[in-house]
Parts: sequence; structure tokens; C-alpha cells
Amino acid sequence: MTLSAQEVATQWTRFKGRNDQRARDTLINHYAYLVKITSGRVVTSLPPNLERDDLVSAGVVGLIKAIDQFDPGRQVKFETYAIALIRGAILEMLREEDWVPRSIRDNVKNLEKTYHMLEVRFGRPANENEVANELGITVDELQQILVNTSRSNILSLDDVLVGSSDAGESLHLGDVLHDESSNIGHQVEQGERKRMLTIGIDRLPDRERLVVSLYYYEGLTFKEIGKVLTVSESRVYQLHTQAVLRLRGYLQRDSALFQSSS
Repeated sequence: MTLSAQEVATQWTRFKGRNDQRARDTLINHYAYLVKITSGRVVTSLPPNLERDDLVSAGVVGLIKAIDQFDPGRQVKFETYAIALIRGAILEMLREEDWVPRSIRDNVKNLEKTYHMLEVRFGRPANENEVANELGITVDELQQILVNTSRSNILSLDDVLVGSSDAGESLHLGDVLHDESSNIGHQVEQGERKRMLTIGIDRLPDRERLVVSLYYYEGLTFKEIGKVLTVSESRVYQLHTQAVLRLRGYLQRDSALFQSSS
């Protein structure tokens, strides 16, 4: 049964105000559709050792975490917050399976280093021709690498590493959307991360910034974004990968500066 907006608000009040577990269950059932939608968007092709139900199970864990942690009084749309945690839970499960080929991981490191080096050199984000020339490959070859990287799900704004590319603390989109911590130091750190993420997104080229907004904040699929931009779905994959590569570099460098000044 579909709940009205007023009924949903009532269930939130009962759960958060009275710790009513039946209200919690009702909310989980009401928002279960987010798990199905998100699992289908996160992974388009599964490795042979995984089933679609595995993604759904991981996504349900993320949904429950979102419901338990969400504060209806905050100025954050629950669906946006929940999708971030659902997607993050699915990606965490995929990382634990470690099914991404080593060649793709190596490509990520090389691309990230190249984007950073060229941006320092030019004082602006490098375009695809400049990146391809630096790597000694054609633009078509670069674009295929970007598509393969994006479809491997190794890169996501839901988990942009603030430390090194191999280890370090993760910055999850859900963390910057919502944080219940009462620790003042933690709140300051999270606030700084949110500021750095916002600045990083603002530094992106226009189309990459739009892809980030439509995918992570509006919940559109890559195919739907392609229709908005009047480009192919593969082209959206490319733009998304470039955006996340740039953001990884921005956040790692800015985080290092913040920590050194603290």
C-alpha cells in the first residue's frame, strides 16, 4: 500500500519520537523501492560470482541504516540521503568481492595523476584531447578507458577517497548530506569536507558538473541524463568518470592542505 505524504510524516514521528518499531518497519517497506531502483543503476553488468539479489541485500542494509540515522528535521530530502547510503552499501560489498581487474585499477591511478598534472600545468581542467596527447593515445582510446572504468563501478562520488588511492579515510556522499555526530571535532571535519566537496564540484567543467548533479542529487540514470544532454549513454559514462577523477584529486590535495594547517 502506498502511503500519502502525511502518512509518511506520521510514521517518521512515531518512529523517531516514540521509537515505534512498527512505524520503522512501515518506513522500510515504503522506501524499499529505492533499493531496487538504486541497485539497477549502480551495476549494469554483474561479475559471474554475484547475483542481483546480492546487490539488493546489500542495498537493504543501506536503506535500514538511512532510516535509523535520518533526522526528519534536517533540510535534507530523505530519498537523496537514502540513495547515497544504499549505493554506498552496494559499492562496499562489490569492493569486498574485489572483482575489478588490476588493469582498470592501474588506469584509474594513471588517469588521476594525469588530470592533476595537466590542471596544474594549464591552470584549468584539461580537456580530452590534452589528456589523450599526454598519455600518447587517441581520444577514442581515452573515451573507451573512461567507459570501462565507469562501468566497473570502481569510481563513485559516494566513496571518494580523501587519503591515498589505495588506503585512507573515505568521504561518503551520505556523510556530507547528514551527520548526527555530537562530537564537535568530527562536525568541524565533516563541515570542512562538505565545503571541499562543494568547491570541487564548482571547479568541474559545466557538463561534468551537470552530470554529477543529475546523477547523485536528482537520481537520474545515465541513460536519462543522456537524453537531457542529447548525448549517448556511453558519453555520460565518460563525463561521469572524468568528474570523479577530478574530484578525487581535488579532495585529496585539499584534504592534505587542511590537515597540514590544522
